[in-house]
Amino acid sequence: MHGVLFWKTGQGCEWTEGGAAPAFKPRAVSHLVTWQDGRCSSGFLTSLPQPESHLSVATGFGCATIFWLLKNSPEFLTSYDAAGTIHDYVVAMLCGLPRPLMSDQNAASWGYFNTQSQSWNLEILTASGFPIHLLPDIAEPASVAGRTAHAWFEIPKGTPVGVALGDLQASVYSCMAQRTDAVLNISTSVQLAASMPSGFQPVQSPDPAAPVAYFPYFDRTYLAVAASLNGGNVLATFVQMLVQWMADLGLEVEESTVYSRMIQAAAEQKDTCLTITPTVLGERHLPDQLASVTRISSSDLSLGHVTRALCRGIVQNLHSMLPFQQLREWGVERVVSSGSALSRNKVLKQEVQRAFPFPVSFGQDVDAAVGAALVMLQRNLNQEES
Repeated sequence: MHGVLFWKTGQGCEWTEGGAAPAFKPRAVSHLVTWQDGRCSSGFLTSLPQPESHLSVATGFGCATIFWLLKNSPEFLTSYDAAGTIHDYVVAMLCGLPRPLMSDQNAASWGYFNTQSQSWNLEILTASGFPIHLLPDIAEPASVAGRTAHAWFEIPKGTPVGVALGDLQASVYSCMAQRTDAVLNISTSVQLAASMPSGFQPVQSPDPAAPVAYFPYFDRTYLAVAASLNGGNVLATFVQMLVQWMADLGLEVEESTVYSRMIQAAAEQKDTCLTITPTVLGERHLPDQLASVTRISSSDLSLGHVTRALCRGIVQNLHSMLPFQQLREWGVERVVSSGSALSRNKVLKQEVQRAFPFPVSFGQDVDAAVGAALVMLQRNLNQEES
């Protein structure tokens, strides 16, 4: 939901009737710049104008990427006249929209968007030479963006299409049964989200050093989110390092074998004094912080010790961003957890249970697609009742 895709309106796709079903093929479309894009250095970000928003701007955010392209590759931008997230692009192509349409959830994740006025910081951006014609129009989450312009995989022409939602918001909606639930997802990265009370308004001044951000949810409420860049990708990096070391020693071992063996070794090692700060990718609020290992002793060098400390470090890093006692003060009574990294790592599950001061449920199906469907279903039910 942070990333950006560029396209040429009217030429963004080509509909084909052949094959099993009508489909669209991208045409005048750029490559996707994802949230993991690291081209915007700390120095570059500090050179940008101050947003009129409670959210700061980080590398990988749509507006930051456009600013970077404006400075370093302005000719690239002249090839396109529209921009949005990849799901905004899909909605625009399905509905044949003349201009992209974006929910405030995604707009807030691009930067330079004021969630109270529901508008882009047009004066600030214009004064900096930003190509504001690329910015999408804004729509409320759960509103209808348009109707399908073609039949598509048994979905008939004329079917209403909702405006694209934020991936995080839709994922949370799919599993947050009560406002007193917090939602934890550990996959490639880590997100811990809690619903703020109705009427809560964040302070309208960005703080790049703040580890918790407040993103628009539904019905003008907010989610408090600690989003760590370091999750399952850290474990994958560790596995790749071990595989490379063994290759250097003349041994060939599959990554899957290494992963299962190291988790088993950590499961047998119930505790460790070794401390690993796993921030190999930095964090948005601390982009220059790298990983470190401390309290190293000769007795804590086994694979089990290191893997146990690494799993604990991922959870403790999240705790440093959003102390779990703070969740309790917000009224959280349970943590609903999911994610690919958790589902295949019993040691990580143990460390989550060890760290949180209230019940943790595992195995919840957290799915953004399910959440988006539930949002639109609830909208239709509300309309029928009214």
